[in-house]
Amino acid sequence: MTRSYAVVEKTPLPATAQLWQAVQPGDFIDGYAVESRISPREAAEIGLSLPGWANALLRLRNWIVRPLGLKTEVSDTGDKAIFPVTYEDADELILGADDSHLNFRISLVQQAGRLHMATWVHRNNLLGRVYLAVVMPFHILIVRGAMRRIARHGGAIASAPGAQ
Repeated sequence: MTRSYAVVEKTPLPATAQLWQAVQPGDFIDGYAVESRISPREAAEIGLSLPGWANALLRLRNWIVRPLGLKTEVSDTGDKAIFPVTYEDADELILGADDSHLNFRISLVQQAGRLHMATWVHRNNLLGRVYLAVVMPFHILIVRGAMRRIARHGGAIASAPGAQ
């Protein structure tokens, strides 16, 4: 039996993205893309509708970091987004927040039939560096899963067993 997989490509965010204005030397930024023609807003609604296991991890994270004084409540823009919108135009949507330990943004960019997603993190202190190192394996799983959901809803799904 063959199974269809959405091909998630690790690739830099397009150079025209507004998110690049925030990036400083030493910041973390990753990027992924899938074939999809949906808008960045639609992609955010699909991709950021997290599966149960990811929501459970967020609840655990909130329980652990609450004593450290980090933000534990997610903002809702009213459109079922889990992070506040900081920028939006027809081709790009940027969501995110600033906290004492780090500032982060998620950018979704539609360009030539491909939907790009990047996460930018500026670590403000040692706690931000440790936090990013701890969450990184989960971040990768969550982002790749989000991109697969976006591809399934908004474009061709390539038949490539094991492709990620």
